[in-house]
Amino acid sequence: MHSISEGLIKAFSLIGSFDADLLKIIFLTLEVSGVALLIATALGLPLGALVGLRKFPLQRVAISLMNTFMGLPPVVVGLFLYLILSRSGPLGFMGLLYTPLAMILAQTILALPIIASLSHSAIVNVDPIIRQASITLGATPVQVTLNIMKEARYGIMSGIIAGLGRVMAEVGAVLIVGGNIAGYTRVMTTTIALETDKGNFELAIALGIILLVLSLAINMFLHLVQRKGALQPIR
Repeated sequence: MHSISEGLIKAFSLIGSFDADLLKIIFLTLEVSGVALLIATALGLPLGALVGLRKFPLQRVAISLMNTFMGLPPVVVGLFLYLILSRSGPLGFMGLLYTPLAMILAQTILALPIIASLSHSAIVNVDPIIRQASITLGATPVQVTLNIMKEARYGIMSGIIAGLGRVMAEVGAVLIVGGNIAGYTRVMTTTIALETDKGNFELAIALGIILLVLSLAINMFLHLVQRKGALQPIR
């Protein structure tokens, strides 16, 4: 009990002193996760809209794949990326292994199906009257799509926030492709695992507290978005 309380005191001391190493790890985590989320959103949102608004062969297969990939095991993603990016792999010449770019790629792969699938679900649940009314008023196909996505915005935002929660908590894939290199590819989750193994509990606890606060903030925002969407008046 004494060691726990001592670790908590030192952890809060680290946070309060704005320790340089601590801040560097936090900023790298936010940078990697933020870029991965932007890329996943830029790819996943159009994919979800395409699958939800257009009829094409194997559409049901595409939906099933999106839903299946939502549960991709991170270590499997990390393993396949490692094989692809290693020196003997097809993209080994690019030298991306053990870099922040490899970590961004891993997190993008994990977040993309979540955003695509939840965006698709939100779009297909929009009242068909919205589409019919837009067409009746002479809207172009692009305008019809934008109107439907506007109605589905709360569900889409929920998908994006869920994707952010996934990448912020990720450890397996980024550890494999990032290598957990101090000052270069070390993020909060991998640092917590490393420092716990080393017995450096104050840094691990400090990062754990910050990660919990960030996770709480993400989940609170997700709850507010979902609540606002549920309270949205029917038109």
